[in-house]
Formats: sequence, structure tokens, C-alpha cells
Amino acid sequence: MTSKVTYTGGLRTTCHHLRSGNEFITDAPVDNNGLGEAFSPTDTVATGLVSCMLTMMGIKARDMEVDMAGATADVTKHMAADPRRISKIEVDFELPASVSEKNRTILERTANTCPVHYSLHPDIEKVVTFNWTKT
Repeated sequence: MTSKVTYTGGLRTTCHHLRSGNEFITDAPVDNNGLGEAFSPTDTVATGLVSCMLTMMGIKARDMEVDMAGATADVTKHMAADPRRISKIEVDFELPASVSEKNRTILERTANTCPVHYSLHPDIEKVVTFNWTKT
């Protein structure tokens, strides 16, 4: 088992990672009857995509002896109705410009082949921008 999720009432859950003991809560978003006081379940999906992309890039960068420390990404999730679902995830990466063109290509391909990317339904549009900027 990976985790245990408990519905605590008020459209909120507590998510417990069994191996580490870490916890986080989710809250229904304001546009779906919630308070929006924490990540919504769909927020965690969009955020999980980017976390996976950065993690895979980090593994590849370490193997190539490239420093990715300080890389960030902004995530925007778009919802659709009928049925209510994630329709688009936009990701804007800010990455260190000191990486060579060859390594940039490798790292970008690595990001776009992460397990979460492949696990998301193909109808979810993914718009990913890599900005290689000075840090």
C-alpha cells in the first residue's frame, strides 16, 4: 500500500504517505463547493505532473553532471465541464541557462517522457514551455 486517505468532513481529506509518514490535506476548490484552503485533488494531479518532470530531469542531470538546483516551474490547471475534468495543464519552467543546447534537448525530452505524463489521459492538453534563463 502507498498511502491512506481519510475523508475528514467539510469536503476535505487527509493524505498519509505510509512509508515516510508525511501528510497533506486536500480541499474542494471554491468553484466546486469548497473552501479552497488547500490543494484540490485536481491541483495535486497537475502539480504531480510537474514534480515528476523535474524529478526525472534531476535524475538525468545528475547522470550528466549538470546542476539543476534552483530550477522552478509555474503550473496552471484548467478545468472543463460535462464531465468535470482537467482539460489542460500549462507548465512554464525556469531553468539555468548554463546548460548546453545538447543537454537542454536531452533534459526537455526527459521531462516530456516522465511516468505521470504518460499516465494522464491523452485528452488532457499539456502545454510545456522551457525557459533557459540566467540565475
